[in-house]
Amino acid sequence: MTAGAAKAIAAPVGDEAAAAIWATIQRIPRGNVCSYGEIATRAGLPGRARLVGKVLGQVPDGMAVPWFRVLRSDGRIAFPPQSKAYREQRARLLEEGVRVERGKVKLQDFGWGRNLDRDIWAPPPEPVRTVAKTAKKRVDAPADRAAKTTGTTPAKSARARR
Repeated sequence: MTAGAAKAIAAPVGDEAAAAIWATIQRIPRGNVCSYGEIATRAGLPGRARLVGKVLGQVPDGMAVPWFRVLRSDGRIAFPPQSKAYREQRARLLEEGVRVERGKVKLQDFGWGRNLDRDIWAPPPEPVRTVAKTAKKRVDAPADRAAKTTGTTPAKSARARR
């Protein structure tokens, strides 16, 4: 092997490669997944699946990259099943309607660009509804029921009993 050939194989990761990978991952549609190898190929870096994993670990703060849509080539989540990252990835995929069974996603059903019929004819995914974490008043609390049936509130009925 010549020195030039070795240099081409061991080329360092540049900002352009990382930017191409991040941009490709950002294009994965909601409710779809893609493998590390497919991301590398789509980003113009065929055969560099491990690079995709490395670059995903270096996402700058504040950059929105849907990392959870990237899986192994067989559809498995890459994190250990008991880890926090595994549970988070699984939860995010389920939230988007992706079926995860035993840590694995059927790529023929949810892979990006793998099911043309679904991509063309399926209804668009529903937007995620977030619920604000505030104290909620119970609409049909026992006190409300008493007021509805007797026309009095608990405070009025206590005064009437005196």
